[in-house]
Amino acid sequence: MATTVIMPKQGQSVESCVIVSWKKRAGDHVKAGEIICEVETDKATFEVESPAEGTLLAIFHDVGSDVPVLEPIAVIGAQGEKFDAPGAGSAPAAPAASTVAAAPAPQHAATAAQPASDGRIKASPRAKALAASRGVSLAGIAGTGPGGRIIVRDVPASSSAASSGAPAAARAAAPSRAVQPMAEGEVREVKVTGIRKLIAERMLASLQGTAQLTMNSAADARALQDLRRKFKESPESLGLRDVTINDMVLFAVARALTQHPDLNALFVGDTIRQHASVHLGFAVDTPRGLMVPVIRNAHTLSLREVAREAARLIVGCREGGVKPEELSGGTFTVTNLGAFGIQSFTPVLNAPQVGIIGVDTITPAPRIAADGSVSFIPQIGLSLTVNHQVVDGAPGARFLQTLAADIARFDLLLAQ
Repeated sequence: MATTVIMPKQGQSVESCVIVSWKKRAGDHVKAGEIICEVETDKATFEVESPAEGTLLAIFHDVGSDVPVLEPIAVIGAQGEKFDAPGAGSAPAAPAASTVAAAPAPQHAATAAQPASDGRIKASPRAKALAASRGVSLAGIAGTGPGGRIIVRDVPASSSAASSGAPAAARAAAPSRAVQPMAEGEVREVKVTGIRKLIAERMLASLQGTAQLTMNSAADARALQDLRRKFKESPESLGLRDVTINDMVLFAVARALTQHPDLNALFVGDTIRQHASVHLGFAVDTPRGLMVPVIRNAHTLSLREVAREAARLIVGCREGGVKPEELSGGTFTVTNLGAFGIQSFTPVLNAPQVGIIGVDTITPAPRIAADGSVSFIPQIGLSLTVNHQVVDGAPGARFLQTLAADIARFDLLLAQ
């Protein structure tokens, strides 16, 4: 009996997925659980497993197709077996086909990767490429894919990380994107598809559907820099060496939002939904484009917990292991361009959220003392965008005041 492969549903908010690549061709024999294609949403990339063993009789969508979830994408059965094509009537001699939704590669208990009968270690092509780029040996890596197969999320961030288990190497430096040089007079066309297309649509919809107002301020950054220095020099057992200034800003934003619920809100239809819990989204630059994972209940976490969760989500976004539910449900967003030297910018709202804050670079700023003398202190720029339909300028300014004061006395904020 032929088995129809269905585009799996990736979370409640995902309506379609783009087929990135087919790992098998029509006519190939596939085993149950074997990866047959790779698909992506606006949030992450997933491998789709075969729900049955047999011959891949037909593929219904080409690479690059944007396919609604639960729609047939292929069919598996016996060689020469008749089947029902999507949108076509039943073939007269075709048996009734059972329909099984293909699923992303499930979570398996990690087991040490065992060589195949021909001596090769079982690993996905993406995992092999990632390991090669990082100088990591596949030998000894515990695979969490089917049958102990090594997949992307199993590859350590670096060869040193494989032995130390430290999360720092997996973190925050933005991924480099090599740009091929162009010849004189050449015109390069890049088709807008997949995640880039969805980002484009959502950014445009955000600007067209909301009244966005941006306010710029700055905070004394000496406390952040002092603590960052102390954290780097602290005993490794404390787990604080990898805490970044961005982690500290995320911590401060989460605490400040509890005092300003009008900023920790969603605007849906004609209703403002203010949230007591802070589910803090933060922008992550990935090779696939901008992604915004969410730290749940960030206002209840310690600084060390915020840092660890942020590191985990960054790795998931950049290596394709982030879950759909980890990229939804945010109530406020932080986006940081300070590492690029940006002194001020206009963040675009992540609608239906009513607020987003941009974190700028740290620069020296003059300060005039009572005696008229001038000194320079480091300041971190803050760029707050609000939906002026529901948040007035004064509440936004008060939030910025609270945040700037908390950052300036961050050591005291930790003691609260």
